[in-house]
Amino acid sequence: SGISEQLLIQFMNGAMQRAKLCAGGRQPIIKCRLSAKFAFIECETAEDANRALNLNGIPFMGMSLRVSRPSKYAGPHIPCKTWQELTGVPMPQHVQTSDAVLSPDDKVNRELYIGNTTPEMTESALKEFLNRALVQVGLSAEAGNPIVSCQISGKYAFAEFRSANEASAALNLNNIPFMGSQLRVSRPSKYSGPATPHKNWDDILSKCMTGELTLPSEEIRPAPTSASTTTRIVQLKNMLTADDLESDEDYSEVMEETKEECSEFGALRNIVIPRTGVGATKIFLEYETTDDAAKAIKALAGRTFDGRTIDAAFMDEAKYLNRDYSG
Repeated sequence: SGISEQLLIQFMNGAMQRAKLCAGGRQPIIKCRLSAKFAFIECETAEDANRALNLNGIPFMGMSLRVSRPSKYAGPHIPCKTWQELTGVPMPQHVQTSDAVLSPDDKVNRELYIGNTTPEMTESALKEFLNRALVQVGLSAEAGNPIVSCQISGKYAFAEFRSANEASAALNLNNIPFMGSQLRVSRPSKYSGPATPHKNWDDILSKCMTGELTLPSEEIRPAPTSASTTTRIVQLKNMLTADDLESDEDYSEVMEETKEECSEFGALRNIVIPRTGVGATKIFLEYETTDDAAKAIKALAGRTFDGRTIDAAFMDEAKYLNRDYSG
């Protein structure tokens, strides 16, 4: 990217001098550790670090930098401004601001605690899954992913949203299933604002099914529950690719893993995974009862597998028995 640690130190020290955030000639930023998409800077004093927060939003090499406390910071809240508020100079039009310049003053209102994460979950997968869930049930009104950052630490994570309203809406995802775990979505312990009325994920799905909530897209929909559509057969899409089934060894492994996991939802009579034809890469699960099939759909729909979101739905039993895997 052409950015070095020394270049970033020189740039930010110069900015603090020009904005009179430090005495002329001083170099308050003394160290920098640079990674692919973020950096940590160390200042000479705590007061220098407090003043450096006012660099949030400063244009740098065609981008606007987000400057904030690290997630492990547990000190007092320090009021500060964005670079635009401090200098009175608006953001240049050519500067990319895909992640809006967010004020750290209201971060506690825009951040949520995500409990019950597992080692298999990645920050990018969790961020994308939560965004897709919000879109599916109409809780995300604006374009783009409302989650601007996500940090996983063992069995929990923190997700920062671009607005307080979107964070409040995401509280409705509490108890949503993801990768074999039910995520606990709540305010972080440091939040001291008013209680936000919200539902749990099951409540939201129930409202979608009864028509009280209208889905913005029919691309992925909650499992139908009417007697005419409920069957013993579950169809899974978007879980496998042709490469996953290419060799006999891979195919056997997929069958075994699918049987082991999907048997958790009830008595599983048969699994069909076509390797060729119209049903290739789909998975068909035949359960003993419709209740078992419904449990599987509830647990699997919307889950992410290898970066892809699973589509789970009932399948017509007659088509399945006739080996018609279209649709």
